[in-house]
Amino acid sequence: MGGLSLWHWLVVIILVMLLFGKGRISDMMGDLGKGLKSFKQGMADEDDKTSRAADPRQEPRQLPREQQPIDITPTAAPPAEPAAPIVPPTSSDDPRS
Repeated sequence: MGGLSLWHWLVVIILVMLLFGKGRISDMMGDLGKGLKSFKQGMADEDDKTSRAADPRQEPRQLPREQQPIDITPTAAPPAEPAAPIVPPTSSDDPRS
């Protein structure tokens, strides 16, 4: 009951052809193919970049003599000064009494 018959599909196809025309559908499919080709080429270029970066035969770059590497070794924080002890108020110090 809920399925589409052959006549339904024919009507839908005829309406699509009337709305878009044969040339327009062909152009859209061509643009879609070009987009997929460009996407695949971009993915292949990205793979080439990562494989070149991970090539173990490539020698590491040397820094110029005037430029020194930055030391990012974590260091311990200086010790904190001890806090003054908290003395609870005595009854003689209480201003309410």
